Amino acid sequence: MYEETAPGPSLAGRVACLWVQETAAPLVQRVVPDGCVDLIWGPDGPHVAGPDTGHFLATLRPGERFTGIRFRPGAVGEVFGVPPEEFRDRRVPLADLPAFELRGPDDLGRAVAVRLRETPGPDESVPAVTRALRHGSTVAEVAWDLGLSERQLNRRCVRAFGYGPKVLQRVVRFQRALALARAGARLADVAAGSGYSDQAHMANDVRRLAGVPLGRLLAGQTGDASDTGATA
Repeated sequence: MYEETAPGPSLAGRVACLWVQETAAPLVQRVVPDGCVDLIWGPDGPHVAGPDTGHFLATLRPGERFTGIRFRPGAVGEVFGVPPEEFRDRRVPLADLPAFELRGPDDLGRAVAVRLRETPGPDESVPAVTRALRHGSTVAEVAWDLGLSERQLNRRCVRAFGYGPKVLQRVVRFQRALALARAGARLADVAAGSGYSDQAHMANDVRRLAGVPLGRLLAGQTGDASDTGATA
């Protein structure tokens, strides 16, 4: 069982959702890049996950419960006291982050709301960068539109997202492809609508990020679930 709920007013804008996952049977779950950072309380306690640049296989045992908060891409800011690049492709125990205190899984929302009030927000250019890359702009075009050099844009992206704009472009394009494919679009239309040069380009990028072909990812077979936040 996996359920998401919308964030309340104190979290809206920076948080994508709150989620809970419980497992009734053994499961190996494939977590794929979505540009997000998650705060998760699981059987081994709390940890921070992502942002990922590739897939991650999580092994779940029967009866386990995970509670999480998912930050929007580029929105985590300084909530955890360190830049998001410190979490890139990692799962970091909250005990290693003394700037953030958490009493228990039911305290996630309150603790995050407090830190959002106490710490600086993300770079103001984050929404524009994400939106432009999602709609097919090149990295050079995004930098030009923001009045930045590509090197300046890279620094801003690493600071906000945890990685540079070229990786971010691949991730948002991949997520766009997933959304279109899940909605039933033909693969040729998925590739064109996501900004890939052709289907071969899309296939190669999906394999690089998810570790499996798009069809297998969509099938949701055991070991290939594409829920991006659960047990991230």
